[in-house]
Amino acid sequence: MKRLLAKAWILKERLVIAAVLSIGFHAFAMFGITGALPDMRNLAKRLEPLEVTLVNSKSKSRPTNATAYAQNNLDGGGNVAEDIHASTPFPVLSDDNRFTPEQNTQRTKALEEQVKRLLTQTKSNYQVERKKEITHQLEQQLDGQDLVQLALEIARLEAEINKSITLYERMPKRKFIGARAQEYRYAQYVEDWRSKVERIGNLNYPEALRREKIFGKVRLTINIHSNGTIEKVEIDQTSGNRKLDAAAVRIAKLAAPYAPFPPDIRKEIDILSITRTWTFTTNEQTEVE
Repeated sequence: MKRLLAKAWILKERLVIAAVLSIGFHAFAMFGITGALPDMRNLAKRLEPLEVTLVNSKSKSRPTNATAYAQNNLDGGGNVAEDIHASTPFPVLSDDNRFTPEQNTQRTKALEEQVKRLLTQTKSNYQVERKKEITHQLEQQLDGQDLVQLALEIARLEAEINKSITLYERMPKRKFIGARAQEYRYAQYVEDWRSKVERIGNLNYPEALRREKIFGKVRLTINIHSNGTIEKVEIDQTSGNRKLDAAAVRIAKLAAPYAPFPPDIRKEIDILSITRTWTFTTNEQTEVE
Protein backbone atom coordinates (compact mmCIF):
# COMPACT_ATOMS: atom_id res chain seq x y z
CA MET A 1 0.00 0.00 0.00
CA LYS A 2 2.81 2.37 0.85
CA ARG A 3 4.44 1.71 -2.49
CA LEU A 4 1.20 2.51 -4.29
CA LEU A 5 0.75 5.71 -2.33
CA ALA A 6 4.28 6.84 -3.10
CA LYS A 7 3.83 6.15 -6.79
CA ALA A 8 0.57 8.11 -6.85
CA TRP A 9 2.18 11.12 -5.22
CA ILE A 10 5.06 11.02 -7.66
CA LEU A 11 2.58 10.98 -10.52
CA LYS A 12 0.80 13.93 -8.96
CA GLU A 13 4.04 15.90 -8.85
CA ARG A 14 4.58 15.12 -12.52
CA LEU A 15 1.20 16.61 -13.40
CA VAL A 16 2.51 20.16 -13.47
CA ILE A 17 5.52 19.19 -15.58
CA ALA A 18 3.28 17.22 -17.93
CA ALA A 19 0.98 20.21 -18.46
CA VAL A 20 3.94 22.47 -19.28
CA LEU A 21 5.31 19.83 -21.65
CA SER A 22 2.04 19.72 -23.53
CA ILE A 23 2.10 23.48 -24.00
CA GLY A 24 5.76 23.44 -24.99
CA PHE A 25 5.44 20.83 -27.71
CA HIS A 26 2.36 22.40 -29.26
CA ALA A 27 3.88 25.87 -29.15
CA PHE A 28 7.09 24.52 -30.69
CA ALA A 29 5.09 22.90 -33.47
CA MET A 30 3.39 26.20 -34.26
CA PHE A 31 6.72 28.02 -34.24
CA GLY A 32 8.02 25.82 -36.96
CA ILE A 33 5.13 26.29 -39.34
CA THR A 34 5.66 29.88 -40.31
CA GLY A 35 8.41 31.23 -38.12
CA ALA A 36 5.85 33.34 -36.22
CA LEU A 37 3.24 32.53 -33.61
CA PRO A 38 -0.44 32.82 -34.56
CA ASP A 39 -2.66 35.52 -33.09
CA MET A 40 -4.30 33.81 -30.09
CA ARG A 41 -5.77 36.95 -28.48
CA ASN A 42 -9.36 36.09 -29.39
CA LEU A 43 -8.96 32.60 -27.99
CA ALA A 44 -7.30 33.92 -24.86
CA LYS A 45 -10.44 35.97 -24.07
CA ARG A 46 -12.44 32.76 -23.68
CA LEU A 47 -9.82 30.76 -21.81
CA GLU A 48 -8.13 31.25 -18.49
CA PRO A 49 -4.62 32.42 -19.42
CA LEU A 50 -1.66 30.31 -18.38
CA GLU A 51 1.62 32.17 -18.27
CA VAL A 52 4.76 30.19 -19.10
CA THR A 53 8.10 32.04 -18.99
CA LEU A 54 10.96 30.69 -21.13
CA VAL A 55 14.39 32.33 -20.79
CA ASN A 56 16.85 32.38 -23.67
CA SER A 57 20.30 33.11 -22.32
CA LYS A 58 22.06 32.74 -25.64
CA SER A 59 22.29 35.74 -27.97
CA LYS A 60 24.07 36.69 -31.20
CA SER A 61 25.02 40.11 -32.52
CA ARG A 62 23.40 41.34 -35.71
CA PRO A 63 25.51 41.33 -38.86
CA THR A 64 26.62 44.70 -40.13
CA ASN A 65 27.00 43.55 -43.71
CA ALA A 66 24.10 42.23 -45.78
CA THR A 67 26.26 39.36 -47.06
CA ALA A 68 27.52 38.27 -43.64
CA TYR A 69 26.90 34.70 -42.45
CA ALA A 70 25.69 33.69 -39.02
CA GLN A 71 27.64 30.86 -37.48
CA ASN A 72 24.69 28.72 -36.46
CA ASN A 73 21.06 28.11 -37.30
CA LEU A 74 18.25 25.85 -35.96
CA ASP A 75 17.44 22.27 -37.06
CA GLY A 76 13.73 21.85 -36.20
CA GLY A 77 10.22 23.19 -36.40
CA GLY A 78 7.41 21.87 -38.45
CA ASN A 79 3.72 21.45 -38.70
CA VAL A 80 1.02 19.13 -37.48
CA ALA A 81 -2.22 17.74 -38.86
CA GLU A 82 -5.28 19.97 -38.54
CA ASP A 83 -7.20 17.46 -36.48
CA ILE A 84 -4.65 17.52 -33.65
CA HIS A 85 -5.74 19.78 -30.79
CA ALA A 86 -3.76 21.19 -27.88
CA SER A 87 -4.36 19.33 -24.65
CA THR A 88 -3.82 22.50 -22.58
CA PRO A 89 -4.88 26.16 -23.27
CA PHE A 90 -2.19 28.29 -24.86
CA PRO A 91 -0.66 31.16 -22.88
CA VAL A 92 -1.47 34.72 -23.81
CA LEU A 93 0.74 35.57 -26.75
CA SER A 94 2.20 38.80 -28.06
CA ASP A 95 2.73 39.88 -31.64
CA ASP A 96 5.77 38.05 -33.04
CA ASN A 97 5.92 39.81 -36.41
CA ARG A 98 8.69 42.05 -35.10
CA PHE A 99 11.17 39.15 -35.08
CA THR A 100 13.34 38.25 -38.06
CA PRO A 101 13.53 34.64 -39.34
CA GLU A 102 16.92 34.23 -37.66
CA GLN A 103 15.58 35.48 -34.31
CA ASN A 104 12.59 33.17 -34.56
CA THR A 105 14.95 30.27 -35.27
CA GLN A 106 16.92 31.03 -32.09
CA ARG A 107 13.74 31.38 -30.03
CA THR A 108 12.43 28.09 -31.40
CA LYS A 109 15.71 26.38 -30.48
CA ALA A 110 15.45 27.71 -26.93
CA LEU A 111 11.91 26.37 -26.69
CA GLU A 112 12.97 22.96 -27.97
CA GLU A 113 15.74 22.77 -25.35
CA GLN A 114 13.28 23.79 -22.64
CA VAL A 115 10.87 21.02 -23.67
CA LYS A 116 13.67 18.44 -23.68
CA ARG A 117 14.71 19.48 -20.17
CA LEU A 118 11.14 19.13 -18.95
CA LEU A 119 10.87 15.72 -20.56
CA THR A 120 14.04 14.62 -18.78
CA GLN A 121 12.67 15.86 -15.47
CA THR A 122 9.41 13.99 -16.04
CA LYS A 123 11.23 10.68 -16.51
CA SER A 124 13.82 11.17 -13.76
CA ASN A 125 13.98 8.88 -10.71
CA TYR A 126 13.03 10.16 -7.29
CA GLN A 127 15.17 9.57 -4.22
CA VAL A 128 14.21 6.80 -1.75
CA GLU A 129 14.07 9.21 1.18
CA ARG A 130 11.68 11.44 -0.72
CA LYS A 131 9.37 8.47 -1.31
CA LYS A 132 9.29 7.65 2.40
CA GLU A 133 8.40 11.21 3.31
CA ILE A 134 5.53 11.58 0.87
CA THR A 135 4.20 8.11 1.72
CA HIS A 136 3.67 9.21 5.31
CA GLN A 137 1.84 12.34 4.13
CA LEU A 138 -0.40 10.44 1.74
CA GLU A 139 -1.46 7.91 4.36
CA GLN A 140 -3.16 10.75 6.19
CA GLN A 141 -4.54 12.66 3.18
CA LEU A 142 -5.74 10.20 0.53
CA ASP A 143 -8.16 7.31 0.58
CA GLY A 144 -8.48 4.54 -2.00
CA GLN A 145 -10.97 6.42 -4.21
CA ASP A 146 -8.69 9.47 -4.33
CA LEU A 147 -5.82 7.30 -5.51
CA VAL A 148 -7.91 5.73 -8.26
CA GLN A 149 -9.05 9.12 -9.58
CA LEU A 150 -5.55 10.53 -9.37
CA ALA A 151 -4.05 7.58 -11.22
CA LEU A 152 -6.68 7.81 -13.99
CA GLU A 153 -6.10 11.54 -14.48
CA ILE A 154 -2.33 11.16 -14.59
CA ALA A 155 -2.61 8.27 -17.04
CA ARG A 156 -4.73 10.43 -19.33
CA LEU A 157 -2.25 13.31 -19.21
CA GLU A 158 0.71 11.02 -19.80
CA ALA A 159 -1.07 9.61 -22.86
CA GLU A 160 -1.51 13.17 -24.19
CA ILE A 161 2.17 13.92 -23.63
CA ASN A 162 3.26 10.71 -25.36
CA LYS A 163 1.06 11.63 -28.30
CA SER A 164 2.64 15.09 -28.49
CA ILE A 165 6.14 13.60 -28.35
CA THR A 166 5.30 11.21 -31.19
CA LEU A 167 3.97 14.07 -33.32
CA TYR A 168 7.06 16.14 -32.58
CA GLU A 169 9.39 13.37 -33.69
CA ARG A 170 7.49 13.02 -36.98
CA MET A 171 7.45 16.72 -37.82
CA PRO A 172 9.48 17.91 -40.82
CA LYS A 173 12.60 19.84 -39.83
CA ARG A 174 12.79 23.40 -41.12
CA LYS A 175 15.48 26.00 -41.61
CA PHE A 176 14.69 29.72 -41.93
CA ILE A 177 17.05 31.82 -44.04
CA GLY A 178 16.53 35.58 -43.82
CA ALA A 179 17.85 38.33 -46.04
CA ARG A 180 20.62 39.62 -43.74
CA ALA A 181 22.26 36.48 -42.43
CA GLN A 182 22.51 32.81 -43.32
CA GLU A 183 24.54 29.80 -42.36
CA TYR A 184 27.50 29.26 -44.66
CA ARG A 185 26.47 25.71 -45.57
CA TYR A 186 23.35 27.06 -47.23
CA ALA A 187 25.00 29.98 -49.03
CA GLN A 188 25.59 28.24 -52.36
CA TYR A 189 22.14 26.70 -52.54
CA VAL A 190 20.44 30.03 -51.76
CA GLU A 191 22.59 31.87 -54.31
CA ASP A 192 21.72 29.32 -57.01
CA TRP A 193 18.06 29.68 -56.07
CA ARG A 194 18.26 33.49 -56.30
CA SER A 195 19.94 33.39 -59.70
CA LYS A 196 17.27 31.08 -61.06
CA VAL A 197 14.28 33.13 -59.90
CA GLU A 198 15.84 36.32 -61.26
CA ARG A 199 16.48 34.67 -64.62
CA ILE A 200 12.96 33.25 -64.82
CA GLY A 201 11.54 36.58 -63.69
CA ASN A 202 13.35 38.51 -66.42
CA LEU A 203 12.45 35.99 -69.11
CA ASN A 204 8.83 36.12 -68.05
CA TYR A 205 8.54 39.72 -66.94
CA PRO A 206 4.86 40.39 -66.17
CA GLU A 207 3.18 42.10 -69.10
CA ALA A 208 0.68 43.85 -66.83
CA LEU A 209 3.50 45.51 -64.89
CA ARG A 210 5.21 46.60 -68.09
CA ARG A 211 2.02 47.90 -69.69
CA GLU A 212 0.79 49.80 -66.64
CA LYS A 213 4.26 50.97 -65.55
CA ILE A 214 3.99 49.28 -62.15
CA PHE A 215 7.16 49.17 -60.05
CA GLY A 216 7.84 48.28 -56.44
CA LYS A 217 9.00 45.75 -53.85
CA VAL A 218 7.40 42.80 -52.08
CA ARG A 219 8.91 40.48 -49.46
CA LEU A 220 8.19 36.77 -49.89
CA THR A 221 9.09 33.58 -48.05
CA ILE A 222 9.47 30.54 -50.33
CA ASN A 223 9.19 27.21 -48.48
CA ILE A 224 11.01 24.47 -50.42
CA HIS A 225 10.85 20.70 -49.90
CA SER A 226 14.07 18.66 -50.00
CA ASN A 227 13.22 17.47 -53.54
CA GLY A 228 13.03 21.08 -54.79
CA THR A 229 9.25 21.39 -54.97
CA ILE A 230 7.43 24.27 -53.28
CA GLU A 231 5.47 23.68 -50.09
CA LYS A 232 3.99 27.19 -50.10
CA VAL A 233 4.72 30.83 -50.93
CA GLU A 234 3.97 33.48 -48.30
CA ILE A 235 3.71 37.25 -48.69
CA ASP A 236 5.46 38.70 -45.64
CA GLN A 237 5.19 42.35 -46.65
CA THR A 238 2.96 43.47 -49.49
CA SER A 239 4.00 46.04 -52.08
CA GLY A 240 0.60 47.66 -51.80
CA ASN A 241 -0.26 46.58 -55.33
CA ARG A 242 -2.09 43.29 -55.85
CA LYS A 243 -0.83 42.86 -59.39
CA LEU A 244 2.79 43.24 -58.33
CA ASP A 245 2.36 40.84 -55.39
CA ALA A 246 0.67 38.26 -57.62
CA ALA A 247 3.41 38.61 -60.25
CA ALA A 248 6.13 37.81 -57.71
CA VAL A 249 4.27 34.76 -56.40
CA ARG A 250 3.68 33.57 -59.97
CA ILE A 251 7.39 33.83 -60.84
CA ALA A 252 8.39 31.96 -57.67
CA LYS A 253 6.08 29.09 -58.64
CA LEU A 254 7.06 29.26 -62.31
CA ALA A 255 10.74 28.79 -61.40
CA ALA A 256 9.97 25.58 -59.49
CA PRO A 257 10.99 22.89 -59.07
CA TYR A 258 14.28 24.12 -57.70
CA ALA A 259 17.39 22.00 -57.24
CA PRO A 260 17.07 19.14 -54.73
CA PHE A 261 18.96 19.68 -51.48
CA PRO A 262 22.57 18.46 -51.53
CA PRO A 263 23.30 15.54 -49.16
CA ASP A 264 24.75 17.69 -46.35
CA ILE A 265 21.57 19.80 -46.23
CA ARG A 266 19.13 16.95 -46.85
CA LYS A 267 20.39 15.04 -43.80
CA GLU A 268 19.66 18.05 -41.59
CA ILE A 269 16.33 19.49 -42.78
CA ASP A 270 13.21 18.66 -44.74
CA ILE A 271 12.04 22.18 -45.65
CA LEU A 272 14.07 25.32 -46.36
CA SER A 273 12.27 28.66 -45.93
CA ILE A 274 13.97 31.49 -47.84
CA THR A 275 12.88 35.09 -47.18
CA ARG A 276 13.87 37.69 -49.76
CA THR A 277 12.72 41.05 -51.14
CA TRP A 278 11.61 40.98 -54.78
CA THR A 279 11.97 44.22 -56.73
CA PHE A 280 10.40 45.02 -60.10
CA THR A 281 12.53 47.92 -61.32
CA THR A 282 11.82 50.89 -63.56
CA ASN A 283 13.91 49.30 -66.33
CA GLU A 284 11.67 46.21 -66.26
CA GLN A 285 14.02 43.89 -64.41
CA THR A 286 13.34 41.39 -61.61
CA GLU A 287 15.78 41.60 -58.71
CA VAL A 288 15.81 39.36 -55.62
CA GLU A 289 17.86 40.37 -52.58
